[in-house]
Amino acid sequence: MNHGTRAALTAALLPAAVACQSTTDKVTDEATAGVPTAGGSDDAEPFALHEATVADLQDRMAKGTETARSLCEKYLSRIKALNEQGPMLRAVIETNPDALAIADGLDKERKAGKVRGPLHGIPVLIKDNIDSGDQMMTTAGALALAGHKAKQDAFIVQKLRAAGAVLLGRTNLSEWANFRSTRSVSGWSSRGRQSRNPYALDRSTSGSSSGSGVAASANLCAVAIGTETDGSVVSPSACNGLVGLKPTVGLLSRSGIIPISSTQDTAGPMARTVRDAAILLGALAGPDPADPAKLPNPTAAPADYTTFLKADALKGQRLGVEKAHLNGPPAIAALLKEAVAALKAQGATIVEVELVKKVNPLGEAEFDVLLYEFKDGVNKYLATAGASVRNLADVIAFNKAHEAEAMPFFKQEILIDSEKTDGLNNPKYKAAVQKTVTESRKVLDGLLHDNHSRPL
Repeated sequence: MNHGTRAALTAALLPAAVACQSTTDKVTDEATAGVPTAGGSDDAEPFALHEATVADLQDRMAKGTETARSLCEKYLSRIKALNEQGPMLRAVIETNPDALAIADGLDKERKAGKVRGPLHGIPVLIKDNIDSGDQMMTTAGALALAGHKAKQDAFIVQKLRAAGAVLLGRTNLSEWANFRSTRSVSGWSSRGRQSRNPYALDRSTSGSSSGSGVAASANLCAVAIGTETDGSVVSPSACNGLVGLKPTVGLLSRSGIIPISSTQDTAGPMARTVRDAAILLGALAGPDPADPAKLPNPTAAPADYTTFLKADALKGQRLGVEKAHLNGPPAIAALLKEAVAALKAQGATIVEVELVKKVNPLGEAEFDVLLYEFKDGVNKYLATAGASVRNLADVIAFNKAHEAEAMPFFKQEILIDSEKTDGLNNPKYKAAVQKTVTESRKVLDGLLHDNHSRPL
């Protein structure tokens, strides 16, 4: 997939990308002062790995024109040139000092005839709320967690390493996965500062997986991993011209990931092509005894998602498109209609539906669920993490004591509201969970039934 194809993909995802242009989600002055308005990631010299897919990189390593080490060196050089210099994308919050040594070990394996799979030797970046038991910190972008090093890898990081991927570094994010303030700025964290959109430096990256979106889009890595509670993979993927997927909760382990919501959280792949996203998904997926979220039928999960990538896959499929987006801002609506026409040309039947209007009334109940689950999950994570803050109350106190550095642009009212909650046995929480689960299911099943599609 080249830049033109990725541009078409961006158009297809424009409803999610509306947030990129929202006047309520502008980047801070520190991000845009003296910065040109577009073309931030263009180089004077073509990048040797520009838009290279996982298959491209594997082919080069198989032929001996590249090694895992040389790939890492090239991506690390590009990070150095673009992350804190030049356009200052601030997508990568930290690089892995062990990356080249890991790459060397994988090159030795390849030379000895052992290739673990499609990710063998491939440099990957992970979001900074995912534990890695190495020299790097895990902070969720928060100064309150600066210096914290995880005791062990998150389950999905273990799977990445087992697949032969090279953990190249960690990506910036909207601090605490954008669950700190109602006035937050997407892509900003007190540790990593403001991430910038590589297509237009003064436009939002969206969030919370902003750094992963920017890094994959700007060719700072081969593929990246984000996490999502409610749009945090798919929205920055849309805004940065990527393929992003939120898997069904339970397909990927959440163990070792700083949480928001035990009912909604999951990690997900972010890549420049559908095939690369499918490869990464296959490497990450798998049951984890430590994660209570399970698929209804885990044995049905395939080991290789690329087998589903067929040129005629859309023939005979019925796809719902939200009506409101087709009547949105004219430029965006026009591009969305072009994307719909492209889907129809591939054999899909498009059904216009009204979903947003029907699920909007659930917003208050959903937010209550997140408030309760965030405190519960973060307190459990911090209780055993070995960080200098041991619970949410400590985080709030740290931010207040370091207000100038930690909260220069917006405060922490969501953290404060979450701290006020009193546990998952509260009837208000249980009622909110019941309402969101049953009512959202009713809306979706109703739409499918009314439009002659199979209920979920």
